[in-house]
Amino acid sequence: MKKYIVSAACVLAFVACKQEKKETTETAVVEEVAVVENDWEVLFDGTSLDQWKEFKTDGVSDAWKIEGDALVYTPPAEGEENQNHDLVTRQEYTNFVLSLDWKISEAGNSGVFWGVSEDEKFGTGYQTGPEIQILDNDKHPDAKAGTTHQAGALYDMVSPAKDVTNPIGEWNTMVITVDHNAHVGSVTLNGTVMVTFPVANEEWDAMVAKSKFAGWDGFGKYTTGKIGLQDHHNVVAFRNIKIKQL
Repeated sequence: MKKYIVSAACVLAFVACKQEKKETTETAVVEEVAVVENDWEVLFDGTSLDQWKEFKTDGVSDAWKIEGDALVYTPPAEGEENQNHDLVTRQEYTNFVLSLDWKISEAGNSGVFWGVSEDEKFGTGYQTGPEIQILDNDKHPDAKAGTTHQAGALYDMVSPAKDVTNPIGEWNTMVITVDHNAHVGSVTLNGTVMVTFPVANEEWDAMVAKSKFAGWDGFGKYTTGKIGLQDHHNVVAFRNIKIKQL
């Protein structure tokens, strides 16, 4: 009888141990998934501009305002149009995946930069930061200057695969990947891979040399720099901005 009781106790202990191990394993899996999801750093969630400032300033002007869950740029009043209001992150990034939604106004133009330097010798973000184009492909004249100027293009260097932009007034989701270690970058727009391109190597240098940026001091030279949202004197909106460092 005693042997039976001991055996039963052992069985119960084994079952309890097995259940505990299972629960620990499941918890580990949940925690691992949470870590992967938490690799994303929120740059704008519709409530705060703490992660941003205007180019070579310490704050953000009234040109950029939070409206609902969106960050909206509206060109300043007449007489201030020569001031630059490019928005840049306070932090610098090297290798990353950037995800955001954008919505451009009718006949509007804007863009997203990376590798932006705020050195005193530069006056705007586009002097150093390569740009992924945001554009009304139907009505902005830049679209007629060639496909390398259309939405989703690596501006003036690599044309988008096709036009997958949503109608004006609707949101577009864009994902930009830049990996200097692998020497490759890419852009996905509304779920379609638009462009892939080399970075930080001889192929990149050759591509720049054939563009309007040939000979520009500092252009595309900063592997570590700020993310920028362009002031191109047209109304543009952004939301759900987040970044994952690689």
